[in-house]
Amino acid sequence: MLDILMIEDEPNIAEAVRFILTREGWQVALHGDGLGGIEAIRSGKPRLVILDVMLPHRSGTEILAELRNDHDAGLAATPVLMLTARGQATLHLPQADAVLAKPFANDELRAMVRRMLN
Repeated sequence: MLDILMIEDEPNIAEAVRFILTREGWQVALHGDGLGGIEAIRSGKPRLVILDVMLPHRSGTEILAELRNDHDAGLAATPVLMLTARGQATLHLPQADAVLAKPFANDELRAMVRRMLN
């Protein structure tokens, strides 16, 4: 089973997060936009989804809503860490398990992911 699936359209952010988290021993897969995001979650069955709010083709909030309403109860309960731009930090995202505003400290990301996976 995949540890983490990150859906992020900014390649620099996605690669930096993958680097940080793989150094901690987690297996991280990347998906580059909202199109096909829910399918990537369904096929990968990750233990954690890191999901950007603003994505091309389909927003992270739309993907999150679809995930939470999935017919597979186990999949619908997958923990989700939403990434927001600093200005969106006050967004109300009640279906998300946690929200982290970009830019974030590496230690903050590692601690949050560790909490969510344990």
